[in-house]
Amino acid sequence: MRKLALFGTTILAFAAQPLWAQQEETPAQQQPASDTPVAPAPMPAAAMGSARTGPERRFTGADLFDLTLAADPQISPDGRRIAYVRRANDIMTDRAVSSIWLIDAATGRETPLAGQDGSAFSPRWSPDGSRLAYVSAAGGSAQLWVRWVDGGEAVRLTGLPTSPSSLAWAPDGRSIAYTMLVKDEGAKLGSAPANKPEGAKWAEPLDIRTLLTYRADGQGYVEPGFEKIFLIPATGGAPRQLSFGPYHDGGPLSWSRDGRTLYFSANRQADWETDPLESEVHALDVASGTITALTSRNGPDANPLVSPDGRLIAFLGFDDAKRAYEQTEVYVMNRDGSGRRPIAANWDYSVDAVQWAADSRSLYVQYDDHGETKVARITLDGSVRTVATGLSGGSLDRPYSGGSFTVADNGAIAFTGGTATRPAEVHLVRGGDPRILTDLNRSLREVKSLGQVRKITAASSHDGLPIEGWLTLPPGYVEGQRVPLILEIHGGPFTAYGPHFSTDNQLYAAAGYAVLSANPRGSTSYGEAFAQQIDKAYPGNDYFDLISIVDHAIALGIADPDALFVTGGSGGGVLTSWIVGKTNRFKAAATQKPVINWQTQALTADGPAFFGPYWLGAQPWEKPELYWSLSPLSLVGNVETPTLVVVGGEDYRTPVSESEQYYTALRLRGVPTMLVKVPGASHGSIAARPSQSAAKAAAILAWFDKYRKGWTRPAAADAD
Repeated sequence: MRKLALFGTTILAFAAQPLWAQQEETPAQQQPASDTPVAPAPMPAAAMGSARTGPERRFTGADLFDLTLAADPQISPDGRRIAYVRRANDIMTDRAVSSIWLIDAATGRETPLAGQDGSAFSPRWSPDGSRLAYVSAAGGSAQLWVRWVDGGEAVRLTGLPTSPSSLAWAPDGRSIAYTMLVKDEGAKLGSAPANKPEGAKWAEPLDIRTLLTYRADGQGYVEPGFEKIFLIPATGGAPRQLSFGPYHDGGPLSWSRDGRTLYFSANRQADWETDPLESEVHALDVASGTITALTSRNGPDANPLVSPDGRLIAFLGFDDAKRAYEQTEVYVMNRDGSGRRPIAANWDYSVDAVQWAADSRSLYVQYDDHGETKVARITLDGSVRTVATGLSGGSLDRPYSGGSFTVADNGAIAFTGGTATRPAEVHLVRGGDPRILTDLNRSLREVKSLGQVRKITAASSHDGLPIEGWLTLPPGYVEGQRVPLILEIHGGPFTAYGPHFSTDNQLYAAAGYAVLSANPRGSTSYGEAFAQQIDKAYPGNDYFDLISIVDHAIALGIADPDALFVTGGSGGGVLTSWIVGKTNRFKAAATQKPVINWQTQALTADGPAFFGPYWLGAQPWEKPELYWSLSPLSLVGNVETPTLVVVGGEDYRTPVSESEQYYTALRLRGVPTMLVKVPGASHGSIAARPSQSAAKAAAILAWFDKYRKGWTRPAAADAD
């Protein structure tokens, strides 16, 4: 189910992990063994140039090119093998490149499967575990491929105009269902003159938009068309379109055990554009194309998953109460839609992913608990037992919770796990302690001295609410030493930080700063009531939470009270701008991709049906005073803190105009500022390219260094 994290990652109706390890962790196989030749890797950043007399022990921006992390681990049905996506940064293209590797679960032996001639991702096992379907860009465009694992042969099945997704094998292994965008012609209104001479070069035709959400972050201006469900023979052949109509029929997809029905989630109502959270679970008869809605409540019902015995369907959702945040619950129903009920209804955690146990009597679910990501097994009568901890991999630049897992028929769980000083690796657990099967950053781990991370808790000055945070200390930190502190605030705001690896935090720590990653009220993983405290009141009392935990870091003897700095992205940018409008305690600030004015945000961002009704309870013209009272721009007249403004050049979530408004207001007020745009970057990809991620962190550090001793307004009001 797509999460409700508007400024950190995704939107529900549309749509971001001394030595490296805190303790000695040895994978099952230190050096991957393989009989298959692998294409030479690009030269690492550490090997570029070298007048040095020894290795660079500090973590630097150049090290971002050498990072690799594991994602999307898919364990085979018999638990003997794990296919996973390896994401490595390529210094020549300045991008992350994905490949698929296979791990022998018993020995740890690794074999490359796909990605040597184009990114490969989304591996999915056939029901008998003999084949692996995946998407690969080999040949130039993303297509569906199948590899016979034991024989080593791979076949491209499709030549599609747009990328396939949500791959789902039929139970008999003879077909694969997937979803794909089917493009339509755009709207037309009038026409250009018809007398264009041969060879003439006229301007581009008019660009006419009719969708409410006509552009989307990370996608750009939306192409006309709808996501539809297709079916293709697993040995190749022509694909067949199964769903039709002016609706998005999205994945994931799940088959009935007899292979006659596909289950999916969609909002197939006429008002789908203006009802951003609504969706129902539908049953698609493969033979006739008949589609039947199985759920009907007001709220999202998504991620349908048929039990192994075929009797039940599990799905995720919640009742839509027009709040900015709702906790996602797991439900089960009979395959005809009857008998719908939540399981573990009083379990106060939000479910992010679900998978059936092989016996059809329990479910495995992924959830966050106090900033840490875990897997629990929930029986159909609601009893809960945690079976895996330490999941990681939600992000790389900042320490967000996250990760992913799959479960074999024998109960073995493959998951991505890491620590605050080690990016995500593939882990395997079955009943006992987990084994780490990969060691993707061993060279850096053995050389680099990273900042150690410790958890702290403070009582909010507003009402005593416990507020947790994680302090990343400078490498070699000596107890009792006071160091400058960066308060780094997460986005979302309905997300959570935790003990997860973060390149930004390690770069700041390497420059001598302690970095405080806190979870103020509104953060997830602390129960529904904690998150809903900022409903229709954001920003607000979360300000007191953040100031209180900064004061606690000072009281611990770590933070220098005369060297405080603040930054944050998205929702963290909102709070950064709010903080400098409330206090002058911070020497300098860097607000990244913020919302500055809720009126303009609500009408220019890629969630126009969501922001007003859900976040503020009204449209801008209905309650303009409320919108203004929660806008950081309303406080800009108080700002005396040098404030850097950073935004992606193609940000459509918190649009560029938000940052430009704030920059202009600060300039007009004579407050030191600069506007930094990251070319080509969307909201979610502002740190996706290693060079830009490193440069952004360097710019923030340079800004803080420039104003290390603060700034006092000159006597002349117009002087910097």
